[in-house]
Amino acid sequence: MSLGIVIKAPEGLVLATESRLTITAQPPDGTPIHVNFDNATKLFAFDNPGRPNTTLPAIGVVTYGQAAIGLRTAQSFIPEFEAGLPEERLAVREFTQQLSDFFMQQWQTAMPATYSGPGMSFVVAGFDAGEPYGRVYLTEIPGKPDPIEHYGAFGEFGITWGGQREIVDRLLQGFDSRLGEALNAATLQPADRQKLQSVINQIKMPIPLQAMPLQDCVDLAIFFIRTTISAQRLTLGLRGVGGPIDVATITRQEGMRFIQRKQIQGEAKP
Repeated sequence: MSLGIVIKAPEGLVLATESRLTITAQPPDGTPIHVNFDNATKLFAFDNPGRPNTTLPAIGVVTYGQAAIGLRTAQSFIPEFEAGLPEERLAVREFTQQLSDFFMQQWQTAMPATYSGPGMSFVVAGFDAGEPYGRVYLTEIPGKPDPIEHYGAFGEFGITWGGQREIVDRLLQGFDSRLGEALNAATLQPADRQKLQSVINQIKMPIPLQAMPLQDCVDLAIFFIRTTISAQRLTLGLRGVGGPIDVATITRQEGMRFIQRKQIQGEAKP
């Protein structure tokens, strides 16, 4: 399932994810087996032509959810997607739509019509020309292919996260999101729901994103992912979050820059 984090803050954008790829094998006896690989790439950087005086990547993408289309990961399709991009600069929403259209085509080609599992989600982040703050869009293949902007109002900041989100939900919201589903199914009166929402708002983690420097946003993203990895290691359940943590920032001045990124290496490790 994995875990992806994108933070939109005044100084820029932070993108972070871990590296675990979980594949479920179905042996003849019918008991599913979960197989993990801890070196998957789920954070992608894309050049966006038309940016004057710089060759730095301008758009970043985090993926989580369904790990593969057929037997291929999202990463394996990236060269084909890049080959079809136009030469002119794209707005972040236009880029997101092209990404969504491309992966929807791959999904419809390779995945069974009866598939009922989680979708393959992409969070796309970057800066549009002349704008002071970044843009963040979410698209999910195949269920919600139309890009949805997060924190789109001028001066609005926030955190987008997804995948195996239970631990982050509890840290940020004070409760697992499955509690909300249970309460929606309960027959509560409107006044009771309003009181409950008031209590929930008081237990949310108070994070002042409007005042946080970019370095603190990087630390926050790593904290969420590292805590999830540690919690899964010590509890029962699907351990779908693990491996090295990749982190990148995007700013108006520097474009996209990797803060930490796993490297391919041989047997003689440093």
